[in-house]
Amino acid sequence: MDRPSVVVVGSANMDLIGMAPTLPSPGETVLGSDFAMLPGGKGANQAIAVARAGGRCTFLGAVGSDSFGVTLTARIAASGVDTGQLRVVYGSSGVALVMVSASGENAIVVTPGANAAFTALTEAELSAVRRADVLVAQLEVPIGTVLQAARAARAAGTRVVLNAAPARDLPAELFEVVDVLVVNEVEARAITGRGRDDPAALLSVVPRAVLTLGRDGAWYGDRDGTELRLPAVPVEVVDSTGAGDAFTGALAVAWGEGRDLVDAVRWAGAAGAACVRRLGASVALPGRADIDALYRPEP
Repeated sequence: MDRPSVVVVGSANMDLIGMAPTLPSPGETVLGSDFAMLPGGKGANQAIAVARAGGRCTFLGAVGSDSFGVTLTARIAASGVDTGQLRVVYGSSGVALVMVSASGENAIVVTPGANAAFTALTEAELSAVRRADVLVAQLEVPIGTVLQAARAARAAGTRVVLNAAPARDLPAELFEVVDVLVVNEVEARAITGRGRDDPAALLSVVPRAVLTLGRDGAWYGDRDGTELRLPAVPVEVVDSTGAGDAFTGALAVAWGEGRDLVDAVRWAGAAGAACVRRLGASVALPGRADIDALYRPEP
């Protein structure tokens, strides 16, 4: 089977991760148990997820001219991602402050840094999008950049997967060039005002949608009449950070390989489950063998 070509347009951050028994309440200090500094950002995470799941991935984004930028570029490239067009912007790289509790829940603050300067795609960057089988994008870079990439993809016949995270207001013209929308419940409510009580409301804005539900699995629906809930793969949760990125990257690879979307969602669910078993998003993103070990095809 040929490896699908996937272009990821998105953010790159340095993740500063602190582990503690519980997440602090406002004004509270909690004594932590561990610390790690790892590359992250939804764009970089999903690019690494694509490469580890078996796709040929090109990452389009921006890092700063600081030491974090050097480290981010090296670590992303070492994961098998093509970083030849990754921009370097004078100033600081994006940084994410991540707190993780013993139960695996997390709270995250992101400062965008160079990601905010990732605007107006060049012709070389647009050419990479047009040549790909699948474009993957998120919302940690300017919306105008995402829209420009998605429009170029649509015009060239490249399929568009939008992970609409973090939740924010989006223009209607972006939804018009999205083939598959991937959201969690918070993001779904930001788009339609409805969550798991009415996931099919997402089909009023896009032709196909996936609603991820954490321990409750995922919902998939499309305008052709398919609508079903897929159970989660039972695993011990260590850190849920990056599970959505693992899911989205694996979904893009499976769809690019020619699987039908229901099966692609099942495989992506296995990727998300494999991810939560380890601490640190970019470190925990699973390889293809790890995903296949948890994947359960339809009976």
